[in-house]
Amino acid sequence: MSDLVKEISDAQKKAKVVDVRSGDTVRVYQKIKEGNKTRIQMFEGVVIRTDRKDSLNSRITVRKITSGVGVEKSYLLHSPLVEKVEVIKRGKVRRNYLTYLRDRAGKSARLVGKDFDKSINDVHDKEAEAEAERLKEETKAAAEAKAAEKAAAEAELEAKAAEVAARHAAEQA
Repeated sequence: MSDLVKEISDAQKKAKVVDVRSGDTVRVYQKIKEGNKTRIQMFEGVVIRTDRKDSLNSRITVRKITSGVGVEKSYLLHSPLVEKVEVIKRGKVRRNYLTYLRDRAGKSARLVGKDFDKSINDVHDKEAEAEAERLKEETKAAAEAKAAEKAAAEAELEAKAAEVAARHAAEQA
């Protein structure tokens, strides 16, 4: 039975995921669906927790300060809604759970940076890139159709205005 579960969970995993560690400053690109529109939203912050790195349920918790208020979001790395994760800086930390950062503010909340190989961000998922390209094409086609519809409506209004002006000129004469 466990072989079947493992096989199904492996099929759901992404081919490659960026090696994210606690203390990293990351940029997470997430798909947001509002009605029938989809867009990509970016969230940048410090990874304060990583869970179950090798499983389908691998998760990171990212924290940032916005307008003086701490905001934390958890992301499942293998979720189809997570477009990509970029590591911007790597911090020098000695723990996996950096929950002590919640109590700190200002300079005491900073982590000391360390050098890392930036090529870890070169993870390409061809299916996700194709999906993103398809979404761009769809939105472009929808925008062009809407512009054409608007131009047709404007032309119709101009024709009516010209007709009314001609009728008005005929009544005046």
